[in-house]
Amino acid sequence: MKISIINGPNLNLLGRRQPEVYGSRPFDEYLAALRAARPDVGIDYFQSNSEGALIDYIQKAGFSGDCDGIVINPGAYAHYSHAIADALRAVPVPAVEVHISNIHAREEFRSHSVTAPACRGVITGLGLEGYRLALDWIIGSRPAATE
Repeated sequence: MKISIINGPNLNLLGRRQPEVYGSRPFDEYLAALRAARPDVGIDYFQSNSEGALIDYIQKAGFSGDCDGIVINPGAYAHYSHAIADALRAVPVPAVEVHISNIHAREEFRSHSVTAPACRGVITGLGLEGYRLALDWIIGSRPAATE
């Protein structure tokens, strides 16, 4: 099984950016622990501050033939990128949207995600743990191999 985790703009600053909102743990440290906890799953990771690069990666992962799902935190693009939403709808693998902070408890513009309807579900406000929960859902939603 292989799952792609895709992070959008400013998420490369986790651990340094607004720790009171996003926590103080760097994402690469969290990702290493997540990979160690799930050695049976190939976890591919990509982060970009560029909308076009995120779309290209969604398409690459979704049509690769070996990706079983996408965990995506589109960052601020969640609130206005119809292009990312279209890319998520275009690929044949399920996606789960993750937000580290509770987007419904923050500024009004953050409470609406245009990318969420293109995903199977949304996890918001549970910190970095949301990534593991999304990963576990994708793993559990895949049909078991038959002999």
